[in-house]
Amino acid sequence: MRTMLAPTLKNEEEVQGLVDEIRKCVHCGFCNSVCPTYQLTGNELQGPRGRIYLVKGLLERDDTNETLEDSLNKCLTCRACEPACPSGVQYGKIAEEARFLIHRRPGRRPFLQKLLLDIVPNPIKFKKLYRLGRWFRALLPSKFFREALTRKLPPPSKISGNNQGNVILLQGCVQQVLTPEVVKHLTALLRSRDISFRLIPREHCCGSLHLHLGDQENAQKQMRANVSHVQIEAEDTIVSSASGCGVTLKEYSRYLPDADANDFARVVLDVSEYLANFEFNKAHSAKRVAFQSPCTLQHGQKIRGVIEEILTRTGYEVLPIRDAGQCCGSAGTYSLLQPKQARELRAEKVSALKEVTPDIVVTANVGCQLFLEPVLDVPVRHWIELLD
Repeated sequence: MRTMLAPTLKNEEEVQGLVDEIRKCVHCGFCNSVCPTYQLTGNELQGPRGRIYLVKGLLERDDTNETLEDSLNKCLTCRACEPACPSGVQYGKIAEEARFLIHRRPGRRPFLQKLLLDIVPNPIKFKKLYRLGRWFRALLPSKFFREALTRKLPPPSKISGNNQGNVILLQGCVQQVLTPEVVKHLTALLRSRDISFRLIPREHCCGSLHLHLGDQENAQKQMRANVSHVQIEAEDTIVSSASGCGVTLKEYSRYLPDADANDFARVVLDVSEYLANFEFNKAHSAKRVAFQSPCTLQHGQKIRGVIEEILTRTGYEVLPIRDAGQCCGSAGTYSLLQPKQARELRAEKVSALKEVTPDIVVTANVGCQLFLEPVLDVPVRHWIELLD
């Protein structure tokens, strides 16, 4: 796709990389066939090909408009279009950079985005306000905000590691507040195998929330803080049990072009990759398991089939899900910022899950778990909780 840069953007290195990515697009439209928002609306401007065309206009005029912003706001950044693209267009990069170009302009960020960026990446603040919100959730005007506050906060639990361990565990922002049992269960699995682990002192948000909302500057600050607090040794492995965090952690070297960030990103593994060669016993009475694979796992990290194999080997019957590559609608803060489309996508996913009548639904990301949990009549858990 031919793109001519506006004179005001010609000296920006990141913008040139964005142009190079856009130029790979050959207009074939294969991306639309797997795009959740295009499937919902049938609107060309709500699919990757249309969005790329709108971003092209942004670069050529160095100006934004309501159509472009609405289209990007309604994009899940699920990246299902990337494996479908015969030209290898990395659409996720295009969406991120375009959002950055839009939101770096004064007054372009909506209030709700500002609020979420201030609260969610800060576990202490998030926990306090979440507890307060639960007291007043019946008064909230939005059904989706009320639903987001239904989960009770678990009792406090302190996880401590061994400073000499070669496995570095990440706890995540939302995960350590709302589903800390995930990392707690993982630490029990490691201890049962005499594997030492350590935590990152003063762990910061991975930066993914800021990236997805176009706040690249603060995303990089979060990333630098995490990199600076970890001295990577030759045998170290960083393990992330939230796939939404993992996809960003693995790309730190793209956002921070220095040796330390490269060393950090190089040793990051999703927990499924780390546990792939271990043997486990069943830890749950369920037999029939439906695995909801997060977009950040299957499209972002390109990990497919690993968790299903671990669970099958452990003794569970893993059920095939219709349209398994489609997003559930959670997509980070998407379910709060775009509740109508999120609800429609979730309804499709819930229908597909119910068709196979599972005893339990498992996933690999806290966002998917919390979004599906209130509307399913079977338990929804992180998959490692099924391992003994």
